[in-house]
Amino acid sequence: MITTQGKVHRRLRVAMIGGGQGAFIGGVHRMAMRLDDRFELVAGVFSSDAERNLSTALELGIEQARCYADHVALLAAEAAREEGAEIIVIVTPNHLHFPVALAGLEAGLHVVCEKPMTLTQDEAEQLARAVEESKRCFLLAHNYAGYPLVQHARELVDRGALGRLRHVQVEYVQEWLSETPPDDNRQAAWRLDPAQAGAAGCLGDIGVHAFQLAQFISGQRVSEVSAELITAIPGRVLDDNVQALLRFNGGARGMLWASQTSPGFENELSIRVIGEKASLQWAQETPNELWFKPLNGPSQRLTRRDDALSDGVSRGIRLPGGHPEGYIEAFANLYQALADKLSVDQPSAWLPGIDDGVDGMRFIAAALDSNQKQGAWTALVGAEDANE
Repeated sequence: MITTQGKVHRRLRVAMIGGGQGAFIGGVHRMAMRLDDRFELVAGVFSSDAERNLSTALELGIEQARCYADHVALLAAEAAREEGAEIIVIVTPNHLHFPVALAGLEAGLHVVCEKPMTLTQDEAEQLARAVEESKRCFLLAHNYAGYPLVQHARELVDRGALGRLRHVQVEYVQEWLSETPPDDNRQAAWRLDPAQAGAAGCLGDIGVHAFQLAQFISGQRVSEVSAELITAIPGRVLDDNVQALLRFNGGARGMLWASQTSPGFENELSIRVIGEKASLQWAQETPNELWFKPLNGPSQRLTRRDDALSDGVSRGIRLPGGHPEGYIEAFANLYQALADKLSVDQPSAWLPGIDDGVDGMRFIAAALDSNQKQGAWTALVGAEDANE
């Protein structure tokens, strides 16, 4: 039993799909869910390769009987157990997100899913209906929303510290696909394969993170996009660079650049939000500082201190100011908020969910369409309902 917020409750039981040996993001999820000791990994399908699947399970301390061949077998067997899995965590290549998430919801499980949520907008909207009908929780792993200073930036915008917003500029720039990867690089292989990644390459892998961050902090929804997608590496099928202009429903204008072929950039996610009275600037590689830049005044470097942030934001801070926290802690804040919602009935308004997933797929569809039309302004189909 675990005690949080004065209440005693048990660890939530988790099954994981994907994340076997050699996979990056599965290990991150496991570290994040362990950080606050609110979850217990009890079952999984860690790989389509039987040997790797079993060896991963044993390495993680999962009993062999709860290492399954596929998600169908897992859902059936866990449903028959008195203390079966309650949450399914999906860390597979993109093409499996929709069928596994849908099956999990239909089996009565809560779902944690990697982004992009689905391969198409139609799948995303079908999944949204399934979430509504199931009454289950759906968490989309936009982990950058978990950084305390990102949440503080969102609060500053919401309470009018910047005034009316004018511009939002967001970039997510990497170098890791600047060359043709070796054949044994499985992380690159599926991301460059349309059958597994979908119609979007860099756009779906990191562009959608930048898009979500822009909406998350600004509090405005993107209504139209003018986009150009290119492949910097000859012969590559999917895009590895995205440049887009954005129109927001609240009147702000924006620019988004995502690249995976920019030498010298490791994981450069950054955002500037410009208002009539002040601006904000944050970068993921220096996540413990946020710059607040008022009109006609000196710039202010805001640091991650629990005594300077709201109660909701400071809940996600585990160390005193000056002790750096980063990627794993931000990821863990998603799981912390999910546990709070399920265990102590304390939902977090900031937690990324099904609406973020639908918005992301609308953005991807509109950007692909705009690119086909030589960058013509293209509306996010369905977004007009959310913008009313």
